[in-house]
Amino acid sequence: MEQGSTSVNEYGTIRLDPTPMDDGHGLTRGRRPEWLRVRPADSPRYRELRGLFRGKHLHTVCEEAMCPNIGECWGRGTATFLLMGDTCTRSCGFCKIKTGRPSLLDPDEPRRVGESVAAMRLSHAVLTSVNRDEQADGGAWIFAESIHWIRQLQPGCTVEVLIPDFKGDARALQTVMDAKPEILNHNTETVPRLYRTVRPQAKYMRSMELLQRAKHMDSLSLSKSGIMLGLGETWDEILTVMDDLRAHGVDIMTMGQYLQPDRFHLPIQRYYTPDEFARLKEEGQARGFRWVESGPLVRSSYHADGQAHLIARDDFNAGKRSQFETVGNDVIPLAAASQPVPN
Repeated sequence: MEQGSTSVNEYGTIRLDPTPMDDGHGLTRGRRPEWLRVRPADSPRYRELRGLFRGKHLHTVCEEAMCPNIGECWGRGTATFLLMGDTCTRSCGFCKIKTGRPSLLDPDEPRRVGESVAAMRLSHAVLTSVNRDEQADGGAWIFAESIHWIRQLQPGCTVEVLIPDFKGDARALQTVMDAKPEILNHNTETVPRLYRTVRPQAKYMRSMELLQRAKHMDSLSLSKSGIMLGLGETWDEILTVMDDLRAHGVDIMTMGQYLQPDRFHLPIQRYYTPDEFARLKEEGQARGFRWVESGPLVRSSYHADGQAHLIARDDFNAGKRSQFETVGNDVIPLAAASQPVPN
C-alpha cells in the first residue's frame, strides 16, 4: 500500500495520506484524499486561546463545528466566536452543533466577547451563532451588543457577522445592520434541490432575500455567502447558486468541501479536487464577485481578515454607548427602556 507523508510548519503537523480510489462514479471510498488530511496543532498559542475562551465561558464555532483549519487559524491568533450558547434550535443535516432546548441568553456575553477580542489583540473578529428560533428577534441584539463592545474595547478591529436567517424578520436584521459590521455573512450552504435534507428548517429564497435586504440596509457593508460541496449537487447547480448570489448583490463567496462530522450526519457524496475548486474560483471571479475563496479546506471564516480590508468603514462611533439596557430580566432597546415597565 502507498504510504502517506508528514510535514511540519509553524502551525503544527500535517499528515498527508494517499489519495483513495475512485469508484468510477465520482464517489470516493475509504480514507480521505491527501489534500484533506490536516490535523490541528497543539501549539502554545493554541493552548493560550483555548484557555482564554474557557476562562470567559465562551464558545467557538471552530471547536463546535470541528473546523479543519482550527490549528492554522488559532496559531495565527484568529477565531470565530459562537454566540448564544452551544445548543441550536434547528437540525441541519451537515452540522455537528447539537440540537435541543437552549439555555437562557446571557446579557453579559457581549462584554466578555469584547474583552476576549481585546485580550487577543485582534484586528478582525468573526461573530456567529446558533439558531435561536425561540427568541422573538432570534437573538439579533446579542450580535449588535457584541459589535458595540468590540468597538469600545478594541478600536479599529473590523467585524464580520455570520448570522442565521432570523426566520425572515427584517427588524431583527436591521438591528444587526445598525451596528455596522464590515461584513454581513449568511451562508446559503447548498443548492435549492437539497434544502429539504441539508437545511430542513430553512428556505433558499429566504436566504437570498436576507442577503439582498442587508445590502439595501447598509450599502457600505460587504455581503457574503458560502456553500459546501460534496452533498450531491451538480456542477450546473453550483453555477446557478453563483448567479443567484450575484443577482442579490453578494460581494464575497466561499466554497469548501463538505466533511461528514460523524455517521449520524449526511454522507459525503463526492470529493472535489483542488483543480476543480480552482475552476470554480475562476467561475466566481468571472461573475464579478469581489472576493472568491474556493478550496477543499475553505470554511466560511477562512481568511476573513483579508476580506474585511476591501472596505474602510469609518462611519461608526467607537465611543457610542450601548443601544440596549436591562430592565428587570429583559434586555431591550434604549428607546423602550425609558418607558415604564407594565405591571
